[in-house]
Amino acid sequence: MAALSLVFFSLLLLLLLPLSLLAFLAFIVRPRPVKVPIKNRHVFITGGSSGIGLALAQQAASEGSKVSILARNTSKLEEARDAIRLSTGRDVAIFSADVRNYEAVKKAIEDAGPIDVLVCNQGVFVPQELETQDIEEIKFMIDVNLTGTFHLIKAALPGMKNRSGRGPGSIAIMSSQAGQVGIYGYTAYSASKFGLKGLAEALQQEVIGENIHVSLIFPPDTETPGFAEENKRRPRVTSIIAASSGAMKADEVAKIALNGIKSGNFTVPCNFEGFLLSIATAGLSPQRSFLMAFVEVIAAGIVRVAGLCFQWNWYGSIEKCLEKGNSE
Repeated sequence: MAALSLVFFSLLLLLLLPLSLLAFLAFIVRPRPVKVPIKNRHVFITGGSSGIGLALAQQAASEGSKVSILARNTSKLEEARDAIRLSTGRDVAIFSADVRNYEAVKKAIEDAGPIDVLVCNQGVFVPQELETQDIEEIKFMIDVNLTGTFHLIKAALPGMKNRSGRGPGSIAIMSSQAGQVGIYGYTAYSASKFGLKGLAEALQQEVIGENIHVSLIFPPDTETPGFAEENKRRPRVTSIIAASSGAMKADEVAKIALNGIKSGNFTVPCNFEGFLLSIATAGLSPQRSFLMAFVEVIAAGIVRVAGLCFQWNWYGSIEKCLEKGNSE
């Protein structure tokens, strides 16, 4: 009888512990869950003339958003506008500006009018080892990927804060899985993308009182016009390591990203590897879902072991390439 009671008590304890943790997490997770509607609202997308940005613009327009897109090349913007009009039957506003130029960005955003959802999607990527990469290429990536995002958000915030009675707003920032883990040959690129996480975490605290919600999106390699050019420059070791993660189509990434924005999710992974990386790098990031917080707490140790296994494999690949290079 005593043995039966002990078994019953043990089972009860095993059940109560996770339930208690869930109840605790449901109480403490911040910010609270939110839904960000996009129908009949102004969605402003940078890098909107091609790739993920164009796919996002098409999907937002098809869901009834008033869409504006910004890029540098006017002719590509016009082609994108025509493509969106053809596929959705809706018109979009186009703005030509270089995100490195704050005054040009500010003027474009002022001309566009108050923004409900800002998607900072612009980005450049030139893979190469730091030692051999030109310093101007490094500055270019940081200026477009990181500083350009500061320019956009700073220019858009005054109008977004004055959206009286228009419901929750969103600032979505397109990072990369290379913004979650450093990879050989991505030294400058990863630095520019890692910086976006710090920006997003601090910004969410600054704008939560204005009912503005930040989403940080982490796509893997994506089949875009620039992806083929990137592959031409990739060091051999980079290609070997990156081969472990397949490329996604721009439409797939855009759909996941837009759903994440509408759900107000802070972290938006785009595939299973990205999901594991989001657990491994959760740190002090905000989390709206107590269920996802529960997964992060429970799985953190296991994912760390998996991460160490990946590192073991990557460093093994680097050693083999170095040995082969020294023997040639």
